[in-house]
Amino acid sequence: MKLTVVGGGSTYTPELVDGFARLRDTLPVEELVLVDPAADRLEVVGGLARRIFARQGHPGRIVTTSDVDAAVDGADAVLLQLRVGGQAARQQDETWPLRCGCVGQETTGAGGLAKALRTVPVVLDIAERVRRISPKAWIIDFTNPVGIVTRALLQAGHRAVGLCNVAIGLQRKFAALLGTAPAEVHLDHVGLNHLTWETGVRLGGPDGPDVLPRLLAEHGDAIAADLRLPRSLLDRLGTVPSYYLRYYYAHDQVVEELRTKPSRAEEVAAMERQLLRLYADPALAGKPALLAKRGGAYYSEAAVDLAAALLGGGGSPHQVVNTLNRGTLPFLPDDAVIEVPAKVGPEGAAPLPVAPLDPLYAGLVANVTAYEDLALRAALHGGRERVLRALLAHPLIGQYATAETLTDELIAHNREHLTWA
Repeated sequence: MKLTVVGGGSTYTPELVDGFARLRDTLPVEELVLVDPAADRLEVVGGLARRIFARQGHPGRIVTTSDVDAAVDGADAVLLQLRVGGQAARQQDETWPLRCGCVGQETTGAGGLAKALRTVPVVLDIAERVRRISPKAWIIDFTNPVGIVTRALLQAGHRAVGLCNVAIGLQRKFAALLGTAPAEVHLDHVGLNHLTWETGVRLGGPDGPDVLPRLLAEHGDAIAADLRLPRSLLDRLGTVPSYYLRYYYAHDQVVEELRTKPSRAEEVAAMERQLLRLYADPALAGKPALLAKRGGAYYSEAAVDLAAALLGGGGSPHQVVNTLNRGTLPFLPDDAVIEVPAKVGPEGAAPLPVAPLDPLYAGLVANVTAYEDLALRAALHGGRERVLRALLAHPLIGQYATAETLTDELIAHNREHLTWA
């Protein structure tokens, strides 16, 4: 089995490699190809990756290259974890929207749109190469904004599934609070990528008893603290929202916080410099503790589980993924991409039925879905007017004067990545 990781020079990669090494019975990787244009980073990350495999006795071969075509040739699955423009572009995404009183964040609002505009054309180019060279390969997208990028891939007819680590992170958290194994915890997880709620937490299987009320009653304070939302809000909702919902439920508070502290991009850039120094140590043969602060917790377990199921060698039959709606949420178009539990196998991911969504959540989901549709049109076809329409549609923006200013700022800060600008 050959797997290719596009963006293999990322500091995330040792987390992924560690998972491949530990879970080789689930996903027996014979060749792992890390592809990245940043040769210096790739050499450092690739060296640590080989040491991780060697230390854990994994017989697989690890190859590093900057040649995408060679990397995907013969691949069974291609994992996408790229960041167009690097942390410098992320720094911009997280700062200039604040000047307009809007949240600065890389996956939602104006910053999220900027990332989508930079990312979608690059991802589609890579996907076309995969289709031409290895047409049976599955594409697993971990590149943000996952919902928009996955919709672009599926709309173009690619064999693709989107993946996020929010669900698996909550599963592990709830399992620890309940004192049970993660495999015993099944989430009623519904919404869009980075816009989801846990409407039930079931023990023993998808049809098991719902222990969410117990979790909120016994551990509501701890859960609320992790989300940085009031306990009273969770009690009113009766659900556990994704921590990304804080950008909606406490937008103005978040904006004020972001204005008074270093951006997450600055923190991550400093952390990456430190991680790369650690990775370059030839004595290091495992992922360092600092990597846990980088983000992407449990990404490797989720990726292994999904790849194994798609490639027919194992994996959980039911997983939370990003895939086509296909009537699952009846108020959305069939070609919208939603994040829900799905049946996953060699034929792809088919969403499982979900309970009707409360209007409190459905309205926001419908609104953000409309924004994502307009964002994808802007990413595919370009043009100032399409960017403006997407920003007008976003529930965190909406006001025309703000949208006009944000449009000009977005284009000015991303001109080098926008062929039409």
